[in-house]
Amino acid sequence: MNNFRERMGKYNARIGIISIISILLIIFVFAMPQIFAFTIEHQNKLTISKQTAQSQSTIPLADQFAMTFPVTVDPKNKIITENTQVDTYLANNHSLLGASVIDAGVFVWNIFKNAAVAISNAPIYQNLASVANIDNHFVTIKPGMRKEQVATAFGDALGWTNSERKGLLTLNEGSFAPGDYVVTSSMKPEDVKNLVSDRFSQDILSHYGTSTQEIVPLNEALTIASIIQRETISTDGMRLLSGIIWNRLFANMNLQIDSTLQYAKANTTTTGSWWPDVTPQDKYIRSPFNTYLHAGLPPSPISSPSVAAILAALNPIKTPCLFYFNDKVGVFHCSTTYAQHIKLLKEYYGIL
Repeated sequence: MNNFRERMGKYNARIGIISIISILLIIFVFAMPQIFAFTIEHQNKLTISKQTAQSQSTIPLADQFAMTFPVTVDPKNKIITENTQVDTYLANNHSLLGASVIDAGVFVWNIFKNAAVAISNAPIYQNLASVANIDNHFVTIKPGMRKEQVATAFGDALGWTNSERKGLLTLNEGSFAPGDYVVTSSMKPEDVKNLVSDRFSQDILSHYGTSTQEIVPLNEALTIASIIQRETISTDGMRLLSGIIWNRLFANMNLQIDSTLQYAKANTTTTGSWWPDVTPQDKYIRSPFNTYLHAGLPPSPISSPSVAAILAALNPIKTPCLFYFNDKVGVFHCSTTYAQHIKLLKEYYGIL
């Protein structure tokens, strides 16, 4: 009898512990969206406070780069300058902007973020949040999105009409800073425009110094960065691709870049995609964004570039390459001649 009572006592204790753990787990799960929202807002405030504190003290060289984007390309004289200090800074994920440069997203954080967003969109959470008077929605602007995609993301999260979505399109392409945004259901397009403009100012404009602007105008840097963002799968080849783009510009070659053709095609035809596949005949599309027909850069950016892509545009790797492609596993390859380029394409993709 005593053994039975002892076993029941242990059983009840285990049930109690499991119940407590289950309750705590449920509380944590439902708290995840609020933790995520707090983290986003805290990170933005921390970035602003760091910038303010640095502007009032003696600033180490690495932090000078963080406050003002470095630039090692000279379009006027058509040269790229090797700068070991800049190279070291861009490779350092502990610098203020290092994580953006290296695209050092933490795997666990990404899992947490995706889980928090999924929970926040679940009907049961929405019902409980409504009872608790909680009104948070999350929108992620991914690097490489064009502004219509951004408007769709905000519109879907906030239940906007088509007219309201169009209100966000008055902002220029390339002026939407990628990242996570916390919004409330009462926000209108003007509110969101102010939100994304503030983030763009914080993440990009505040670092784009007058000296940088004099060397590479902002629109030019954003345009090149937006192409880099669409043409590379990861950040590994960004600076090398930047060197290739600048080489083509220096040589007065047409850029002949497919992402600009995709942008032109989506603007001029109904394709059902903002980034449609291109065909040989698309190279004759009449559009200022068609870099097969027109020399130089397109008139404006084609997507929302990350800080990493902007820094790559301003700080290309010096290379003799003029041609490039990504293979099936995302490895970036470049060649100095068209013949070498075709040979590599056949090697990785077979008969063309």
